[in-house]
Amino acid sequence: MAQTRSGSKLLWDILSYAIMIVLAIICIGPIIWTFLTSIKVEEDIVTRDMVYFPTRFTFESYVKLWNQSSYPVLVMNSLVVTSLTVLICLLTGSIAAYSFSRFNFKGRTQLMLAYLVVRMFPAVLMIIPLFIVMRNIGLLDSTVGLAVAYTSFLLPLFVWMLKGFFDAAPKELESAARIDGSTRIGAMFRIVIPIARNGLVATCVFVAIAAWNEYLFALMLTTSQGSRTWPVGLQLMVGEFQLPWGMLAAGGMISILPVIILFAIVQRVMVAGITAGAVKG
Repeated sequence: MAQTRSGSKLLWDILSYAIMIVLAIICIGPIIWTFLTSIKVEEDIVTRDMVYFPTRFTFESYVKLWNQSSYPVLVMNSLVVTSLTVLICLLTGSIAAYSFSRFNFKGRTQLMLAYLVVRMFPAVLMIIPLFIVMRNIGLLDSTVGLAVAYTSFLLPLFVWMLKGFFDAAPKELESAARIDGSTRIGAMFRIVIPIARNGLVATCVFVAIAAWNEYLFALMLTTSQGSRTWPVGLQLMVGEFQLPWGMLAAGGMISILPVIILFAIVQRVMVAGITAGAVKG
């Protein structure tokens, strides 16, 4: 009986490892292929026979992308827009999430449902209204206007996620702080936010990644190189008769570097925030 259980456990472990290896290949494989493409010479990319590994290594695509295009400006625009989006969501969404978590006011449930409805609508339906509003207030084709547009569909997600972390923060400590003379907003910043900081970081990272990779709004609401972001810039590199595969692959590799660096910095805090409240006791 013991041998049967041991054999079943061994089989289950092998199956688990096999599934994890397959998933890892599926996730990492495209990144490796993109990197290999970015360091291939043109003859290895545009060829009738597939060349899996470069016959000659070169960083010419990176040099061309950085020196002969406006890609550095596009990356900087993406950094500015992403930072502004996270900042706006952080300033407004934190207060909104705290209000939903701590107050029972009229229309609270309906407003939360409205946030969900906003997330359910396709983003393309918001393009024309946002375009008209941005044009009328003078924010069309600007990084600030693009950040405001991103906030319009990322703020509901931010509020919903952060509200769950605020709900997990003990109200007793907040009440004790108020008894000691702290204001409501003071108790929020001194008690609730420090306790929920891991969840706050995780929420900000999700919003930052969504803003960094967004393409549709950036394409429709920007018209000049001074405000376009990197996804739009890469798409515009595609010509009618030629595809610069090497430069596109190099641009893809450069574009994921900020995300990798961000994950490396906040990895522990983010994992702790995602798993917060998953285990009790």
